[in-house]
Amino acid sequence: MNAQQLVDERGDLWLALAPLWLDREPSERDYARMVEIIQQYDMPLIELEWMFRLELAPVMSRHQLSIASEWRQFDDYKLMQQLVRHNLRLKGWRRKSWALFSGLTTMMVRHRWVELMNRVKVARGEI
Repeated sequence: MNAQQLVDERGDLWLALAPLWLDREPSERDYARMVEIIQQYDMPLIELEWMFRLELAPVMSRHQLSIASEWRQFDDYKLMQQLVRHNLRLKGWRRKSWALFSGLTTMMVRHRWVELMNRVKVARGEI
C-alpha cells in the first residue's frame, strides 16, 4: 500500500479520531462527528480497536508525551504525514511491538475510546 492509498482509505477516519488525544474532553459535537465518520466506514468493532491501537495510538501518544505538543487542535496536514509515515512502516516486528505495547499507548485515552465505542454501538443498534 502506498501513501495515497492510506490517505484515501483511512485519512478521514484518522483525523476524525484525533480529538481523542487532545488536552480536553471531546465535546458532544466531536463524538457525534466521530460516530458519523465511523459509520461511513462500517468497520467491525474489533477492526476499529486494532486501528486505534496500531495505526493511531503510536503516533498520537507521542503528542501527549511531548512538552511542545499541540494541545488544543492538530495541524491536519502535519498529522496526516506522521500517520502515513508510521503506517507505511507498520509491518513485521514493528507491528508486533506496537501490538505488545498498545496498552501503554492507549491508556491515557482509553476512557474516551470506551465512551466512543458505546456511542457507536448505540448508533448501530447493538445496545
